[in-house]
Amino acid sequence: MCAAALEEYCGSIFWNASYLERPDPDLPVCVEQTVLVWIPLGFLWLFAPWHLVPLFRRPKVNTKHLSKLYICKQLVVSLLFLTAIAHLGVTLGEDFGPNSDQSSKNAAAYYANPVLFAVTWILVLLCHEGLRWEGAIDSASIFLFWLLLVVCDIFPFQTLLREALRLGEVRDVPRFSLFYISFGLELISLVLSTVADIPPEAKDFIKKNPEAGAAFLSRITFNWLNSMVLKGYKQPLVQEDMWDLNESDSTAFINERFQHFMKPELDAARVRFQNKMKKKSAKTRDSAQEDPQQNGLSSGLGKGVSQDVLMMEERGKKEDEKKKKKKDKKKEEENYPNSWLIATLYKTFKWILIESAFFKLVQDVLTFVSPQLLKLMISFTQDKSRYAWEGYLYAVLLMVVALLQSLTLQQYFQRCFVLGMRVRTALMAAVYKKALVVSNDTRKESTVGEMVNLMSADAQRFNDVTTFIHLLWSCPLQIIISIVFLWLELGPSVLAGLGVMVLMVPINGFLATKARKLQVENMKFKDERMKIMNELLNGVKILKLYAWEPSFQKQVEDIRGEELKVMKKFAYLTAVSTFIFTSAPALVSLATFAVFVSVSSDNVLTAERAFTSISLFNILRAPLAMLPMLIASIVQTAVSKKRLEKFLAGEDIDSDIVRQDPSFNTAVSVCDGSFAWEKDAKPLLKDVNLDIEPGRLVAVVGAVGSGKSSLMSALLGEMHSTKGFINIRGSLAFVPQQAWIQNATLKDNILFGSPHEEERFKKVIQACALAPDLELLPGGDLTEIGEKGINLSGGQKQRVSLARATYSQADIYLLDDPLSAVDSHVGKHLFEKVIGPSGILKNKTRILVTHGISFLPYVDEIVVLENGVISEVGSYENLRASGGAFSKFLDTYATEQSNQRNSETGEGQDAEDFELIPGGDDAQPDGALEDTVSLTLKRENSIRRSQRNGSVRLRRNTSVKKSANADEPKKGQKLIEKETMETGQVKLAVFLQYLRAMGWGYSAMVFVIYFIQTAAFIGQNLWLSDWTSDSVEYYNMTYPSWKRDTRVGVFGALGVAQGLLVFLGTLLLANASVDASRILHSKLLNNILRVPMVFFDTTPTGRVVNRFAKDIFTIDEAIPNSFRSWLLCFLGVLGTLFVICLATPFFAIVIIPLAVIYFFVQRIYVATSRQLRRLDSVSRSPIYSHFGETVSGLSVIRAYKHQERFLKHNEVTIDENLKSVYPWIVSNRWLAIRLEFVGNLVVFFSALFAVISRDSIDSGLVGLSISYALNVTQTLNWLVRMTSELETNIVAVERVSEYTELENEADWVTDTRPPQQWPEAGRVKFENYKVRYRPELDLVLHGITCDIDSTEKIGIVGRTGAGKSSLTNCLFRIIEAAEGCIRIDDVDISKIGLHDLRNRLTIIPQDPVLFSGSLRMNLDPFDKFSDEEIWRALELSHLKSYVSGLQEGLQHEVAEGGENLSVGQRQLLCLARALLRKSRILILDEATAAVDLETDNLIQNTIRKEFSDCTVLTIAHRLHSIMDSSRVMVLDAGKVVEFDSPSNLLEKEGHFYAMAKDAGITLESNTNL
Repeated sequence: MCAAALEEYCGSIFWNASYLERPDPDLPVCVEQTVLVWIPLGFLWLFAPWHLVPLFRRPKVNTKHLSKLYICKQLVVSLLFLTAIAHLGVTLGEDFGPNSDQSSKNAAAYYANPVLFAVTWILVLLCHEGLRWEGAIDSASIFLFWLLLVVCDIFPFQTLLREALRLGEVRDVPRFSLFYISFGLELISLVLSTVADIPPEAKDFIKKNPEAGAAFLSRITFNWLNSMVLKGYKQPLVQEDMWDLNESDSTAFINERFQHFMKPELDAARVRFQNKMKKKSAKTRDSAQEDPQQNGLSSGLGKGVSQDVLMMEERGKKEDEKKKKKKDKKKEEENYPNSWLIATLYKTFKWILIESAFFKLVQDVLTFVSPQLLKLMISFTQDKSRYAWEGYLYAVLLMVVALLQSLTLQQYFQRCFVLGMRVRTALMAAVYKKALVVSNDTRKESTVGEMVNLMSADAQRFNDVTTFIHLLWSCPLQIIISIVFLWLELGPSVLAGLGVMVLMVPINGFLATKARKLQVENMKFKDERMKIMNELLNGVKILKLYAWEPSFQKQVEDIRGEELKVMKKFAYLTAVSTFIFTSAPALVSLATFAVFVSVSSDNVLTAERAFTSISLFNILRAPLAMLPMLIASIVQTAVSKKRLEKFLAGEDIDSDIVRQDPSFNTAVSVCDGSFAWEKDAKPLLKDVNLDIEPGRLVAVVGAVGSGKSSLMSALLGEMHSTKGFINIRGSLAFVPQQAWIQNATLKDNILFGSPHEEERFKKVIQACALAPDLELLPGGDLTEIGEKGINLSGGQKQRVSLARATYSQADIYLLDDPLSAVDSHVGKHLFEKVIGPSGILKNKTRILVTHGISFLPYVDEIVVLENGVISEVGSYENLRASGGAFSKFLDTYATEQSNQRNSETGEGQDAEDFELIPGGDDAQPDGALEDTVSLTLKRENSIRRSQRNGSVRLRRNTSVKKSANADEPKKGQKLIEKETMETGQVKLAVFLQYLRAMGWGYSAMVFVIYFIQTAAFIGQNLWLSDWTSDSVEYYNMTYPSWKRDTRVGVFGALGVAQGLLVFLGTLLLANASVDASRILHSKLLNNILRVPMVFFDTTPTGRVVNRFAKDIFTIDEAIPNSFRSWLLCFLGVLGTLFVICLATPFFAIVIIPLAVIYFFVQRIYVATSRQLRRLDSVSRSPIYSHFGETVSGLSVIRAYKHQERFLKHNEVTIDENLKSVYPWIVSNRWLAIRLEFVGNLVVFFSALFAVISRDSIDSGLVGLSISYALNVTQTLNWLVRMTSELETNIVAVERVSEYTELENEADWVTDTRPPQQWPEAGRVKFENYKVRYRPELDLVLHGITCDIDSTEKIGIVGRTGAGKSSLTNCLFRIIEAAEGCIRIDDVDISKIGLHDLRNRLTIIPQDPVLFSGSLRMNLDPFDKFSDEEIWRALELSHLKSYVSGLQEGLQHEVAEGGENLSVGQRQLLCLARALLRKSRILILDEATAAVDLETDNLIQNTIRKEFSDCTVLTIAHRLHSIMDSSRVMVLDAGKVVEFDSPSNLLEKEGHFYAMAKDAGITLESNTNL
């Protein structure tokens, strides 16, 4: 019916089979005039509306500009329009012209087609215009339209030509010529449509982001990446080479979208959660009533330890909680709003998900076309009577299908990986944003490390899973389609093979859960090991000073041993699952074929059946292998999901605690407030009432643990208020007790985001006494400061922190004890210039927590805290007079201070206080003070300057300093060396090094075994192809059963052999790789502990930790895996090529050019990809370190209200990382497209040669070679990926070995060992001692010569940077002499082993470092001492009462870094360490700086008493503590300027006298006794 209508329409026959059944087939003209015209035109008409819409809107771009390309396109289409009109004209002329033949009119088609075309060309013109209005650079649909049109026109093209050649003349000249003209124009249009039309305003943007200017073809083949790939091949890429991100991939954009969807989802989840809690609360109400009583009891345990007891109790509770947790996991899961994260992610990334699903679907369908084509191909080779063109058609179709498959697959992957990247970005940004507003409760639940983990590990997990999320539906789909096709091939016997596959699933599942348990166990050991490593690296100086390295080395090695045991188990499991995975396909095909052949004697295995089934089974392998893996990773992600949901749904800090009501007339007022650190805890501050007038200076004083810092936190809004409220009028600035310094330049640290004003900046620097420090720092104020302020001294950090506050010009200043960490004269200068009544901040409101009594007379008001309650408020005089808590506090401290000064009591002390800052009225002391302080500072400067060579001075003062020498100061900055990033190809030596670590024997055996396995695999398939030829041999005969059994038997045996061989190989490899891991780790650890201190000063700990965490992890897990996969892949590719050559020897010719293309693509790619990976990991660490920094400085950031700026910074940091991640993703696709193209050529040629030589070839072999070729694309792809992954991973070996080859310090024990009792007398003698920190730096000590006698007490003083600490470092040989030597009891210390030396000296270091572990381990890591001795040491260091009050006593766990002890207690523990060692020489390094006077006093007295028969060297901050020493050494700029008894020095009126005068110590007060 339909055909008849069409025939009338064209006026010729529509279809006749005879057209095809001949050696040179053709299509009937009618088909060419109808179907082949309608297909492309229909396509265009379908998509045109999208392009026409912009014409009805306002144009997005400047439409005045017409590009040349646009004009060309429109011109060509206009010409086409003219040809269409001409066509119509020809027809009209023929029908109605003067010489027309009235009897035979042209058919309808000759009218319809030109009209159709004319309308279409007008449509195309409009589409082009629409695109230009839209500002689009090209259009996929229009390109595809031209492509379809040209392809469809090829048929009439050859029909007309063949006809003309047959007849020897052209019958219809006008139509003939018009057709070829329009065909040419269409071709030109096709070419033009592949070029991008870039508007001029977008040119610059496209330079920075070529993807935005890539045309359709370039987008689907990822050609736009070429420039970067080639650049990366020529020279290693650097961060500057990275292109800008697309707007939709930028952190800000993604975060905004994610937050937009997260808010409603989270709110809904919170509502659900609250309803659930309401139901629960009724049940739990009864049990809650028992709690408060316990609380009440414990907090009365004593005032001094209240905080610690609370801490302890917390621990106790936590232990109980842990026990509870195990009982009921269900409850634990539900204590936060859950199941909202996935929904949010889905809504945020809905479209990209749908797009990728579409591509995946197309690709899955195409996958099943190849086996069907293969079947046709085999039947073609068997039937010699078929026409050759069929074979060529199949070969071309195989190629086209494979190409389409490659393109869709890569688009799918591209979208999935980008989706993964975006999910990771969204989560990272969300975690960061949350961390800025998180409440203290939530913050307590997770340590900084755990939060960073949320950002790194958990976000990464989501990234990995979302990449493969579509497999959840695609795997089952593929499985179902395969089974349907297999059923059609083999009937019900498929079920046998299927049964085997289904059996595999639970086995795999069982193995996976087992493996997961081991993984968890392994992670536990890993965490444990990393915790110790982290502490070890943070406290490495203490380990060196105490010679404790062996103890810690043993601890790490023990844990590592356990970890390796688990790893071995895990590796064996992997071997079993690999065995199952490899033998699965063999077993499946064995089961299926065996059942198929034995069911009935009619079932003969033909080539087409066998190979079609085998290629279907191959398709089945992937989804079956992927499903269990996917499920396992989804389970892992579920854990991450819980963690992220818990954190992101945690409570925010309550912004209403602190009101900002401007109607109050006070600057700060607290009304009846009680504050606690946690929601349900007892309040630490009770019933606080406090009003502070604007512009006043208020001091907060009280004993240790009385709640001074807590009061500050409460004012910042960091504590929970149980009742009352706080009102603050104006902006805040906050100086915390422990200065928080960012890893940025000094200037950035002070500006802290405020605009730079030179005058104000200079003023602040001067006032904060930073000018002399800037002189010393190599880059002035542009010196980069290491993480945690590593290259600043404690005092400098504190001054920078104060300068930041001062510069910020806030209204209210909260200063938490900023003066304790600085020298006394600097402290005085700061009070005078910044904080005090005549400082920069004199008109601001200042709240100062302080321990220094000397400043109290100058404050407007004093608040006295006692156990969290304000006991008194008033001015200095009033409180002195009232005789309350304050005067007691004064008396205790004052007597201590006066003792230290040996001054008189009573009035003497009173006078003394005022002598510090003499006089009552403001004007006079200002003059006097300015003098002394600035004089010392000026003098210091001049001495410093004279040391430096003049040229540097000059350059400093010239105005060009900034521009000309902007990069200059960066050179010598004692700062972190840039992490060495290996570039270029990984050297062969590194591979050999790893193989050596594995053991040569092992390595060779593994290789041989895998080789035999590949041979077995090929053998099995050859056997199969031989088996299929039986069907020809026994055609129409009964198939003998003996033959059948041999066939099945050998086939099965070869399959199982493969499995066993792989199992063996994997086992051997597992053993070998565990050995390698052990060797590499112990070498690394051994060396790191023996590296000189300078290394740790110039290397951020993170970098070293990274070697122990990331790189060792890579060596443990990634390298063995990628090594195994690489071997198997490599052998697989060789096998495939071998089989194809065996079937069609011609193929060998093609191998060479293909291999060349392959090699080049691979080399170019690997260079770029490796560098991109490196850039990724280098740019990833700043994200985490910035996050860690943010979390540790939260209170400061919140106080200054700088959350927005930090969010922005985080976005920039993540973007920098994405700039290298995104090209890396694309580079993988770039490679895959090119390799798959090579693979598709392999398929094409193997099919082509099979057709050419079909007469001489066996159909079984054809099937074999093509089914192999269909597999080769995947394997080739894998091989390159594995090669580059192996190269990337092996870098870890390189990085680890880099640290095993670092230069070591001197031996721990040498042949010359000092006598057992050395040093008996404790005499120390410096002989012309010179030292520098690193060979390229200046001397720090310039030739020190002095004698210190036995049992002398020496005080060492000098301004910051004079070389005091360097002196102690020299005694312990932390830095080695440049010249001269030190003798202790006449033994030259540079001749003996380091441990011999360090074990015989004792130091109480500047900052008390504790390690996590028991108290006992912190005092005595080698278990040398008995418990009695330890208790005695604790008693002498005033800790006995505290320790015996703890539940576990000496076994009490110390938290990481000693967090659960107060600073004072930590300092006392260090004293206990010293008492235990009891050596003849004791060094005290500024030990009293961070401690309040009480503790200070305890320490001083103990040392006087217990170390009376030892030589004691004290490096002092407070001159009072050394006034009673036998001699004082005054250092200045690395020289001893004065060395005599204190009284003589005071008479001399030199350096010491000036310092003493600053500290308010005079000769009279000293000799008063």
